[in-house]
Amino acid sequence: MTAAEFQQISHTIPTNAGIYKYFNTSNELLYVGKAINLRKRVSSYFVKNHDNYKTRKLVENIHHIEFTIVDSEQDAFLLENSLIKQFQPKFNINLKDDKTYPFIVIKHEPFPRVFLTRNIIKDGSEYLGPFTSVGRVRELLEVIRYNIPLRTCNLNLSRQNVEKGKFKVCLEFHLGNCKGPCEGRQEEEDYREGLQQVKEILRGNLSPVLNMFKEQMQEHAMNMEFEKAEIMRKKIESLQEYKSKSTIVNSRIGHVDVFTVISEGNHAYVNYLRVLNGTIADTKTITLEKKLEETDEEVLPYAISYLREAFNSLAREIIVPFEVSYPEENVTVTVPKLGDKKKLLDLSAKNVNYFREELYKKKILHLEGKSDMEKKNVLYKLQADLELQELPVHIECFDNSNFQGSYPVSACVVFKDGVASKKDYRHFNIKTVEGINDFASMSEVVYRRYRRLLDEQQPLPQLIIIDGGKGQLGAALDSIRKLDLIGSMTVVGLAKNEEEIFFPGDSQSIKLPYDSESLKLIRRIRDEVHRFGITFHRQKRSKGTFKNELEGIKGIGQNTATQLLQTFRSVAKIKLLTLQDLVNEIGQAKGKIVYDYFHKPEQGNTSV
Repeated sequence: MTAAEFQQISHTIPTNAGIYKYFNTSNELLYVGKAINLRKRVSSYFVKNHDNYKTRKLVENIHHIEFTIVDSEQDAFLLENSLIKQFQPKFNINLKDDKTYPFIVIKHEPFPRVFLTRNIIKDGSEYLGPFTSVGRVRELLEVIRYNIPLRTCNLNLSRQNVEKGKFKVCLEFHLGNCKGPCEGRQEEEDYREGLQQVKEILRGNLSPVLNMFKEQMQEHAMNMEFEKAEIMRKKIESLQEYKSKSTIVNSRIGHVDVFTVISEGNHAYVNYLRVLNGTIADTKTITLEKKLEETDEEVLPYAISYLREAFNSLAREIIVPFEVSYPEENVTVTVPKLGDKKKLLDLSAKNVNYFREELYKKKILHLEGKSDMEKKNVLYKLQADLELQELPVHIECFDNSNFQGSYPVSACVVFKDGVASKKDYRHFNIKTVEGINDFASMSEVVYRRYRRLLDEQQPLPQLIIIDGGKGQLGAALDSIRKLDLIGSMTVVGLAKNEEEIFFPGDSQSIKLPYDSESLKLIRRIRDEVHRFGITFHRQKRSKGTFKNELEGIKGIGQNTATQLLQTFRSVAKIKLLTLQDLVNEIGQAKGKIVYDYFHKPEQGNTSV
């Protein structure tokens, strides 16, 4: 659907709160979104120039739009989440969490059994959990079985079977682990009291159980039943030891859910701490794949909804690092600055950072410290996967970067025998290119790099990786061709985010297995060139090598320039704004100054 086609139907879109659904020509659901004002939200897709490729692709594929009006923002939020889970549209956030979690079940039967399960059967049984750790569930069950005598057999203890005397007590009865309901030695009411104690323990509320045990211990001691009193003392000791292992924050905090989020590229990681009675009962970190450059503020409410539903949370307070739109009734959203709640938030942040770092270590390949044979084996694998003529013992990788749409620089990293050779790293200030032009910049730096290696008679790499895909690959090849080096080395392009490898002239890309050592090494090289390039940028900014282009506009100060960049993210986007957009953001006078600067007759209304 084009902007012109959309304008013909825009007036038919309601201004109410609700959800909108985008479909393609095959009636396939592409995207589901929510909005307080449907017309305003949907219009934003068709009146803006989108920098993100996937957003442009989504808009190009929209054939028709459907709406559902709801009564409130909360209803829109719930309906959006429900439809995403049901249909999993290709352009919506993708939650990468296909695990099944363990529960503790209290079976719906006479004298109910208590055990671990992953299968939920709708037979009236009560399921407590879920839990993220099987080990923690087993530990809980051990604590329960030591302190509360419950049956573990699978006999049918119906009243008729017990009265007929069909069963005999087993060893568990003689060991004191069961009170013998199979022979009618325990009433169902007494058994239910034990089950209530189990529920209190599983909810993290150990105080009622401890108090009851203490009363029983004192009663046995007063009656001179010292052996029974000693048994109760050991149970109290066991529960207190279990309680001391739990991370206790502050019992006055009660039940709360804590969430933090961190984004990296097209992925977001969200950590969840479940706090019961001031004690951390569970923690879970999930990965979400962002499809349309969603912000953390957009990702976090979706993750909160999923995690609270998955873990059956009834907490009335959620703790988050920033304000989020989470319209669930009777739920308070807290952004703490100090105190125990802030400590919980910091702990959640540590967990999500640790998760991301561990995930990163699994995704990349570090050959530092490995034997020569181990290094060679990986390089032989890379040679085979990419069908290279020579073993790639010398690999170089290039990447362009710019700051807020201005001041382009480039970086080159060098790996020898699979290991970073930092003394050979090079960074480049772009000299011959005006404005932001990734292709021309790549052509310049590749030419400068290999012109110098030739002049100094230095060895050339066997493999060159161009981070950026087909366009940058073609620009790099132009320079290789000018230097008459075609055939002297292999040059490939690496598509950003997609991890697809392009060879010159090939219409189809190569996708290496996600967990292959070849791809892990390529990721390591790509991430290193990103790190090196960003570090170079920061050094330049800290030394005042360049300042923001907006600050060079007469009448525009640093604060106004920063405000614009924080709102619109780049100078390139600011150049495309209308006068009214600028006036709404920074006022009439300054808005006109910026607009006039970027729309001088000789400059035209273009962006690069």
